[in-house]
Amino acid sequence: MKVTTPRLTQHVLTVEGRTTGEPVLFVHGNVSSAAFWRDTMAALPEGYRPLAVDLRGFGDTDPAPVDATRGLRDYSDDLLELIDALEVERAHLVGWSMGGGVVLQALRERPRAVRSLTLVNPVSPYGYGGTEGPEGRLTHPDGTGAGAGAANPDFIARLRAGDLSEEAPTSPRNVFRSSYVKHPVPDEDFYVRAMLTTRVGEAHYPGDAATSGAWPGVAPGKTGVLNALAPTHFRVDDLDTIDPKPPILWIRGADDVIVSDTSLFDLAHLGALGVVPGSPGTPAQPMVSQTRAVLERYGRYRERVLDDCGHSPHLEHPEQFQHLLAEHLKEA
Repeated sequence: MKVTTPRLTQHVLTVEGRTTGEPVLFVHGNVSSAAFWRDTMAALPEGYRPLAVDLRGFGDTDPAPVDATRGLRDYSDDLLELIDALEVERAHLVGWSMGGGVVLQALRERPRAVRSLTLVNPVSPYGYGGTEGPEGRLTHPDGTGAGAGAANPDFIARLRAGDLSEEAPTSPRNVFRSSYVKHPVPDEDFYVRAMLTTRVGEAHYPGDAATSGAWPGVAPGKTGVLNALAPTHFRVDDLDTIDPKPPILWIRGADDVIVSDTSLFDLAHLGALGVVPGSPGTPAQPMVSQTRAVLERYGRYRERVLDDCGHSPHLEHPEQFQHLLAEHLKEA
């Protein structure tokens, strides 16, 4: 369905016949869409109303530009406006990858609207790239090492062209196979086509590139997705100060290569491996350790790790994921 909110019209997936019950609102990650939640939504137990939103610039939601200087607030504000438009008082929020950061920001802004929170391989509360240590210390004041300049230009070009091939490691299909999941999953073509709904450009993915005099030579810009994730723009490490504190379930794949303490998408770690030359020894961003440190201070959370699983537990181990989610919703 389409829902018009104050700033844009949002596309929301629903399940036929499931119009009542406690709302469960699913939020997808970067370079994807609400379609990634299709099977999870259908498997929700009775008594819940499944909803999944396309974030701005993805799927069929209006492609309003992203002001990266607000971090993920453009997305979280859209989410909270959607909750208001649906006349929902409190919702269970489920966020995957970048969507995990979006729901954390929504929780930070309006905790009373959140009945429970489920994080699925979420981005660190200190953003993506450019930080060190569990406390999220900036490697450089300008966030060098993060932002749109870190994106692979061939992947961007293939995304823009709607490439469905498997002819290069940087094709969306091969990125899905190598990074989104550890092992093949059913309906691969369905998910790759959902990836291709991503709007490409400075206002969306990856955003405007900026340079830095320090290694690796890139810094966060001011627009678009990857800059919105930069640690100079996005930081939600004070969740322990909010009230009330709804319960948080953190589900992650043990073998994730995107969100990891040794991420293959982190320029600092790639420098340590010698893939990006000239590294001065900048340590990798410990993304998982940072999330754990913030949630330890928050207090009301559980961490569940799925073995032999990559970045997408809901696709790779659906029955186990659905069981954990249903248990969490019931206890909230």
